[in-house]
This record gives sequence, structure tokens and C-alpha cells, in this order.
Amino acid sequence: MSNAPAPGAQADVDGGLFAAVDIGASSGRVILGRIHGDGGPARATLDVVHRFPNGVVESDGGLRWDFGALFAEVLTGLAAAGKAAAERGESITSIGIDTWAVDYGLVTSAGELAAQPYSYRDERSRAAVARVHAKLDPKRLYATTGLQFLQFNTLYQLATEPDLNGLQALLIPDLIAFLLTGQRRTEATNASTTGLFDAVAGEWASELFGPLGLPGDLFPPLIQPGETLGTLLPGIAERTGLPAATKVVAVGSHDTASAVAAVPAEQENFAYISSGTWSLVGLELQHPVLTDASRAANFTNERGVDGTTRYLRNVGGLWLLSECQRTWAEDGYRPAIGDLLDAAAALPPGGPRINPDDPAFIAPDNMPDRIRAAARNTGAVLPDDPAAIVRCILDSLAAAYARTIADAERLAGVAAHVVHIVGGGSQNALLCHLTAQATGKRVIAGPVEATALGNVLVQARAAGVAGGGLPQLRRIVGAGTSLSRYEPLDLTSHAPAS
Repeated sequence: MSNAPAPGAQADVDGGLFAAVDIGASSGRVILGRIHGDGGPARATLDVVHRFPNGVVESDGGLRWDFGALFAEVLTGLAAAGKAAAERGESITSIGIDTWAVDYGLVTSAGELAAQPYSYRDERSRAAVARVHAKLDPKRLYATTGLQFLQFNTLYQLATEPDLNGLQALLIPDLIAFLLTGQRRTEATNASTTGLFDAVAGEWASELFGPLGLPGDLFPPLIQPGETLGTLLPGIAERTGLPAATKVVAVGSHDTASAVAAVPAEQENFAYISSGTWSLVGLELQHPVLTDASRAANFTNERGVDGTTRYLRNVGGLWLLSECQRTWAEDGYRPAIGDLLDAAAALPPGGPRINPDDPAFIAPDNMPDRIRAAARNTGAVLPDDPAAIVRCILDSLAAAYARTIADAERLAGVAAHVVHIVGGGSQNALLCHLTAQATGKRVIAGPVEATALGNVLVQARAAGVAGGGLPQLRRIVGAGTSLSRYEPLDLTSHAPAS
């Protein structure tokens, strides 16, 4: 494994301070970002000014997000960002927001939230799948939207709503942006995850709304990454201490879209794994793949920054590991993650594997028991030993990554030369090493903060602080990031390349 910054690009301008609101399913941050030039390779720096937890709660008969608490944390973070900027004698140029996909809040014509938004982990949409498919043939849906079948996709969630008249659906980052600015728009990369977006035209698939009984104006008009949504409402400016003229700029509001924009690729035809709670595994393409073979393989075509296509599959992720840790902690066992990974790495290869995509793993519960049960279903015996369970999770994820990348290459007719792992999983050396082994490709790990970097870079480009297309933005990422490289080794070797 080696660590070295990649060659960079010159900065057009040195300046600007950008606030990235970056929220995942378990935590959120508000981050200040800047692009530095100084006459040398442009690089981005990030400073986390506020962290906060996020999670689902049992409320009104389902798993929901406590959106009021979530938005209060966003305001606290923006106030902290403004204070940090003022201490430097500066002001914030703009704000960008990214979160997870598919979930939404229903807003009245008066701008009030009708109820706390449901979480995609709630089981309510499972029963709606058959009803939706009875109205629209899955083949027709895929030919239009190119979206991977997942029971929690937005269109299945909407099918459970009793009455949508007089309401508008705002995806979570759009809902936050609306409360900041008073402007209702749907950012395009996140719109592409709803199952109601035309993958070729890049517009709402209006012909699908009628058969599904959805109001034609259920979602606001689209906005593209880099476009300015608006400025802060007076009340928001007062609560945060930020100037009312502070802009809110659309970024890749689906966190994976921002993460892929910050993949430090030096050439085309790369595979990526955005590794976190979920793993998003695929290729960046210029056009969607809408074939029957692609549908049968359950690949998705989601919008990326600059009109690219994120051709990928959702694969199980480090949720399995974090849920195991939570269960063990409740039982009084709290080993350091490094110790767990060292113990897992010391185990021989060839142990039990499970399907990390199994819907049985979606909801929070006793994850170690469910993983051992899944192993038994394959005819294997997985000891009730944390190290063995961790190794099973990581072996299973690496194998799933390899299958998914190989399938994507075959279906898209593209050969990937390298695999980039970004996000939290890029810090997991054992996972990166096993992925290099399983794929037979070099793995480049980093940056951890890809989502925030992608968010900041799109804002910076909109402000004229960073120029060019995705290759230029990616050179900025590479110039400021220490990247780890893993070479595929013989399967009998257990140590990362050095």
C-alpha cells in the first residue's frame, strides 16, 4: 500500500468559503470548504464545524425521521459555520446540501410539513410494490427510468400515501433547502432516484404520474447542480447570524452523486465504490443502459453531476458491521474497531459468505444473529465469534463488489482499469485489500470525505473559484488527498500491498 497525492490542476481563483451540509442516515455534519491555489496545484481543504447524530424513530406507527430535530441541527451548524468564517474575517459564499436518497416530506400549500417523513427502512412500501407493478409493467418502468428495483424507491413509498391532494413532495435535501430559502425545487441527481424520472430526457417522466394516480405537480420543477436556488429567508438569517444574501446553491444533493463527482480518477473507465452505510458500486457513463439484460441484473441509471450517468447497483454496506457493533455494545462487548479488523484479518480465507443485499438485513435488529442464520442457510457454520462475523461481512462485501463490477462492465461494454473506493469504507484496509483480491484490479482508496468534497467543488465552480469539468475538479481532489493503493495479490496472501 502506498500513499501519495495525485498531480493537481491550477486554481483559477484562490478564495471563497463554502458551507456543505452533508447528512447521512446515521449522522450529519456542516463543513466549511475552501479551494486553495497559491500558484501551485489547486487543492481543497475541509473543516468540520458541527457534527450531529441522525437516526430513525418509532413514531405514528412507523419508522420516521425526526425532521424537526434534524433541521435544528442544520441551523446550529450553519450558525457555527458563520461564526467560524467571521473569526477569519470572512463570510460564507454559499451553502450546498446533500443527503441520502428516496425519502421525502409532504408539504402543504402553506409550506407546512404534513407529517414527519418516513424512513426508507420502514416496511410500509413492501406491500405497495405489487400494486404499482399492476398499474405499470416493470419493463416499461425500467425502459423509462432505468432505476434498480428496490422496495423503498420513492414511487413505492408514494403508493402507500392515503391522500396526496394539496400536497407537494420534497426530497429531504430539497425540503431543507425550501425551509432555508422558501424556494421549492427538486435537484436532478436526487430526482433520478424516485422512479419517476426519465433517464434519457433528464426530466420528470410525466407519463407515469397518471397511471399511478399521482398529481402531476406532486414534485417541484427540477434544478441542476451548480444552479442557485435562492438566498436565505430573513428568519433563517436571524437564527444563524448569516447574511440574508447568502446563496443556497444546488449541488449533487444525492450524497452518492457528490461522492462520485469527487472520485480522484485520472482517466475514464474507472469503477467506483461509495462505501458507507450502503455500498454504491458501478461505473460512470455518458448515457444510460436501459436494456432488458440491465433490468434483469437490477442495475440502476442515476443522474450524476454534469449530466453523467451513475450506472450502479446498491449493495449491502457497512451497516451490517455497525449494527453488529451496536448489538455487541448492548451486550457489554465494546472492542475497538481496529482490534476487530486485526482479528478478522488474521483468520484464513475461504470462510462463510452471505448475500449482503438480503432484505432481511435492512431493518435494525440483532445483526450478528441474522448473519449467522444467513450463513446457516448456505450450509455453512459461522461461529458466534465477533472476528469471524466481521470477516464474513467483509469477505461477503468484497465478493459482492467484484460481481457487481464485472456485471456492470459486461452490461455497459466498458472495461474498468481501476477501482476507486471513497467514503468511510476507504479507511478499512482489510475491506480494500479483499476488494483488490476479489476484483483482480488495483484499488485506490480515498478520499474519506468524498461527499463533502463533491458538494464544495460544485459550489466553488458555480462561484468561479474552480473551473472546468469533472476531470479538472477531480484533479483538485487528488492534489489534496493522501490516497492508499492496494494491488491484487495471490489469494493466499493476507496483507495489504505496501
